Amino acid sequence: MLDKFITPVIKPLLTPIVVLVHKRGITADQITVAGFLMGLLAVPLLAFEFWYGALLAIILNRILDGLDGALARHTDQSSSAGGFLDITLDFLFYAAIPLGFIIANPDQNALAGALLLAAFIGTGSSFLAFAIAAEKFKLEKPQFKYKSFYYLNGLTEGTETIALFIAFCLWPQHFALLATLFAIACAITIFTRIHGGYHTLKQQELINADTASE
Repeated sequence: MLDKFITPVIKPLLTPIVVLVHKRGITADQITVAGFLMGLLAVPLLAFEFWYGALLAIILNRILDGLDGALARHTDQSSSAGGFLDITLDFLFYAAIPLGFIIANPDQNALAGALLLAAFIGTGSSFLAFAIAAEKFKLEKPQFKYKSFYYLNGLTEGTETIALFIAFCLWPQHFALLATLFAIACAITIFTRIHGGYHTLKQQELINADTASE
């Protein structure tokens, strides 16, 4: 929900870093992998309850996640392969963070963590499934034209998820409550994406059928 507002603000802030990184010959895919590995460091830190260390790893992961796409666009090297790598590692990172909290305190966090992971599967699958169909129909990307594939909006997007992870680290004792509330918000996103995505694609199929019959 907030991605379309936050992204234009962050992009100009990354420009000086992008120029510096490009001069050093670092590629966008290298940054993607480095950011993912940095994000995975949060899991053992969470498991041993080093909350602020995990928070730092999460923030660095997000900075690098924004940097890789900015670098790809700066060097005019945006690609489907890079977009695939980026989104795949992003979803693995998103799943890893609740896992860290479950390991830290399974008795308190396991049920809420499992519920959140199930919700993540729903938001992720509805997001990616629509992107595949949108590419088939060559649908316009009105809000994220620079992305490698179509971004279907929802109540819970990247910005909201990272805000949740930060809240987890600041108030780990409230993980179960926060995870449950966010899972409910994800359920709303899943419903709206399935409903909106289905009808959008159905309408596009009818348009294509009418065009073919003329």
